[in-house]
Amino acid sequence: MKTEIKKLSISGHVADDFEAVRGAFLENFTQGLEAGAGFCVYKNGECIVDLIGGTKDQREELAWKPDTLVPVFSTTKAVAAIVIAWLAQQGRLDYEQTVASLWPAFSPKSGKHGKDKLTVAQALSHQGGLSGITEEMQPEDWFDWDGICARLAAQKPIWEPGSKSGYHPLTYGFLAGEIARRADVENRTLGIILREEICEPNDIDFFIGTPVSEHVRCADLHKPRAMSDLGEINTATRAAFLKPWSSPGRRGTAAWRAAEFAGANGHGTAKSLAKLMQLALDGHMGGTKYLSQTTLRALSKERISGPDLVLPFDLTFAAGLMINRPNHFYGPNATTLGHSGWGGSCAFADRAAGITCAYVMNKQSNVLIGDPRPLRLIKALYECL
Repeated sequence: MKTEIKKLSISGHVADDFEAVRGAFLENFTQGLEAGAGFCVYKNGECIVDLIGGTKDQREELAWKPDTLVPVFSTTKAVAAIVIAWLAQQGRLDYEQTVASLWPAFSPKSGKHGKDKLTVAQALSHQGGLSGITEEMQPEDWFDWDGICARLAAQKPIWEPGSKSGYHPLTYGFLAGEIARRADVENRTLGIILREEICEPNDIDFFIGTPVSEHVRCADLHKPRAMSDLGEINTATRAAFLKPWSSPGRRGTAAWRAAEFAGANGHGTAKSLAKLMQLALDGHMGGTKYLSQTTLRALSKERISGPDLVLPFDLTFAAGLMINRPNHFYGPNATTLGHSGWGGSCAFADRAAGITCAYVMNKQSNVLIGDPRPLRLIKALYECL
């Protein structure tokens, strides 16, 4: 019976010739793969798909609404990368400058551990050797921004910085966030820069650091019952995922929503994410030019490619975004820029096709990247283009 309720609750619009996308969205529900979800696509700045469906609460009784917010976990990293690009456009930082030139404590004067040469672009492309905190701490310590940044500044890298990528699930947000704060002329946090410079002026419903006043709109999560397959476990993987303190805890959901974990706890809608990805597509939002072609080239330039030390994939990273090759999680075009989040969310910008796209949901799977639900939607989308 619940499946029938979800069928009836699907709403939104698709442009002419895109009905197959609605069918794929419905199929995810009829197969029991969804609780609540949203899928949105813009083509050349026009919204051609905007679908929502299902339920937002644990008991699966409350309908998912157009303004339902949902955490998108690591898909947040794409948004953080856009904020860094905005700072680069403002002349506040350069991708090729060292992290230490902005954040002197990041590397002792002796150049200890090789972190003194790590560039901003390398840090954003998971090359810093800091995939997790190696020294014992408590899960609630993640809520101490200055404390975590001090740990990262002092920590010996797990591998030689700049030599390989090793996915930074949580520490990415502190590296990007502290770089942003130190580069910003007003020393604002990354989440505040996002809100004041991009989201509020363009009526975009996305937060990194979600105000308590908005928590009533947030969807409950249905967490996966099985662990993700992390492949061969090594020191970098353990630090990233498997230490008792690898994830924030003990403060409750409200504290987690309100905190700024700039790589892991953004909250928004599929429509808001698809809008934000327009900046990675062509640098424009509405009639405003946010990023020049020079900045876009720097944002999207390949920084490293090959076997990742933490995730069991070959990955290609730009400065905070994944490049679609070799896995093609985000459609057929190799140069598409995107990111995925724990549980299944994703967002991407495909310059070749002129589209931005985002998928969000609250029933999480244990698939690390390439969840079959968005893959079905993306396949249907490209067949309609």
